[in-house]
Amino acid sequence: MRDLTVVPLDDDRFLELARRGDHPVPIEQAPAWDAYDAAVPGREHLARLGVMDAAGEAVAVVSLSRYEVRGFPYVWAKHGPIPLVERTPENEKAIRDALVADLRVRYPWATFLRMHARHAAPDLRELLQTVTFDHTVIIDLTPDSDAIMSTFSKRGRYKIRRTLKDEAMTVTEETGLTAEAFAELYEIYRETAAGAGFGIFPAEMYLTMLEALAPHARIWVARRHDAGADGDLAPGRAIAWVIAVVHERGGTDYYAGNNLEARDTNAALRIKWEILMTLKAEGVREYDLFGVGSERAPQLMGVREFKQQFGDIVECDGAWDVPLKPLRYRALVAALRLKRLIAR
Repeated sequence: MRDLTVVPLDDDRFLELARRGDHPVPIEQAPAWDAYDAAVPGREHLARLGVMDAAGEAVAVVSLSRYEVRGFPYVWAKHGPIPLVERTPENEKAIRDALVADLRVRYPWATFLRMHARHAAPDLRELLQTVTFDHTVIIDLTPDSDAIMSTFSKRGRYKIRRTLKDEAMTVTEETGLTAEAFAELYEIYRETAAGAGFGIFPAEMYLTMLEALAPHARIWVARRHDAGADGDLAPGRAIAWVIAVVHERGGTDYYAGNNLEARDTNAALRIKWEILMTLKAEGVREYDLFGVGSERAPQLMGVREFKQQFGDIVECDGAWDVPLKPLRYRALVAALRLKRLIAR
């Protein structure tokens, strides 16, 4: 591809083009995400752009937001660009080159562009401070429920069927819960993070997401109920939860927590199944488990085995940094390296 140009797009035109892609439009690229950017300090939606060929046909579209790391502002194309041509290394590079040339003029303050690409290349850098993934599990929700179940591993099918018979466990959608109710779930997340060795945001961040992305961001909770003296089940205690985001007939796992009791009772499998069946009934066509471990994402190896129970692992576009101001970017890399050395 030659002579690519970059042009602004309004929301309607952007969505019209983005829907030509091979998956539902990621919510992070859609206008629905703008409210979340506006609600989080230090973020700001910037623009939606189209990358056009010499004939005026779109070869990619992208939504951009402004972020900042250690005082260095950058442009984040989260889960973008959305390519409308084959994902070859050559096509990706041509689209990237067009964007870099445009953004250096459009946003002269930006230190780097963070974006997604399927293929590694010399101009792409590993992310400075966060984890990406380049493999995931995507569940097709268009077949009937038995056919969906048949795509799971033998062990996964056995565990799900067993936990569906567990009358002491319930899974319900609790979207719209209060901050006080979320406090119980946040304590579970603390336990999850401590066991897996990853950091988490303050509780307010997840509540902000649920509020800003409503009705797309939703939360399901698995609870265990003890039988009372009269045989009735007592109000349940939360043992696992999932925040899922639903957009353009696609669903995505976003955040999830489970405690020791959940692991002992396979609550994480049960809650996934209930989400899948709820979304299927609503017409959602696919559900992305949002990343598994790989060579680029060794931090996610702990969830790889669990998510493989739901289907085959497939490639997806990982995130990369592309320096827009190489000298400033090198200074940022050096500053972060020094910070890590001091922290040891």
